[in-house]
Amino acid sequence: MYKKSKTTNLILALFLVMLVFSGCSGKKAENDPAIPSVETETPSGNSLNTEYPLTITDSTGNEVTIPEKPMNVVSLAPSITETFFALGVEELLVGRTEYCDYPSEVSGIESIGTLQEPNIEKIAELEADLVIASTHFKEEAQKKLEELGITVLVLNPNDSFEGVYDVIGKMGTVLDAQSKAEEIVDSMKEKVSSVEEKVKELSSPSVYYVVGYGEYGDYTAGKGTFISEMIERAGGINVADDVEGWSYSLEKLVEHDPQIILVSKYYETKSGFISTEGYKELTAVKEEKVMEIDSNLIDRQGPRLADGFEALAKAIHQDDFR
Repeated sequence: MYKKSKTTNLILALFLVMLVFSGCSGKKAENDPAIPSVETETPSGNSLNTEYPLTITDSTGNEVTIPEKPMNVVSLAPSITETFFALGVEELLVGRTEYCDYPSEVSGIESIGTLQEPNIEKIAELEADLVIASTHFKEEAQKKLEELGITVLVLNPNDSFEGVYDVIGKMGTVLDAQSKAEEIVDSMKEKVSSVEEKVKELSSPSVYYVVGYGEYGDYTAGKGTFISEMIERAGGINVADDVEGWSYSLEKLVEHDPQIILVSKYYETKSGFISTEGYKELTAVKEEKVMEIDSNLIDRQGPRLADGFEALAKAIHQDDFR
């Protein structure tokens, strides 16, 4: 069991943080990404039908002009792909990354590689008229695509729910699905508000969110990260708020000895964590308070994020959350 968990830990340590903001749960990035704000110039008038040409200032500060409604679009992030389906415009999607796995219908869409190393030739073969990227998209790839005459739009969510709402709204405008985008955002806001109301009078247990663990290092959501904000808003106290970013230490974890430990339900993370030396003596392990959670709902800053927020609150408060 221990040897098997070491392999799992390496996978987590290499990928998980990266996918927190790009939307591929279970894998780790090099560093905590800086996520700029998103500003959109929307069409004038009261109509929810998009008027083209449309000019948008994307997350990199570039003014991107979209001459007409995109018909062949490539997504370079799982959260972006999920938003296509939520908006009901998946017929426009001709390419997606190999990490895009939700909903199941996405398997029928051509893979163009990874979000950091997209296959430029494949994207060109698909005759893409628009590529929508998110975090960890390399400037080099953007230049190559633009040299081929392919429009690139980079939409990074802010480190907050509001940033996710902005991206969904922006995609609704770009893809001529503004009414559906508003519906999605309103529903998300309603669920978030409902959860916050339910946890308001509940106790606030100390919480630790496992991103990576074991011999390859301990990683978690430190102060200033989006997941840390979610823990606090869900009525928990993030013990890792004493550091910024994602890198942590077993010594700090043992010192804080959190009441609740949250782990991904993927990659046999729970069994690996509780059986690995150094974690067995934690109170949460002894009292069976290591809770599994669908990390895709939290790590992917897309239309299912409100569901992730509710799942997080349930994991933190357990039977007290109703």
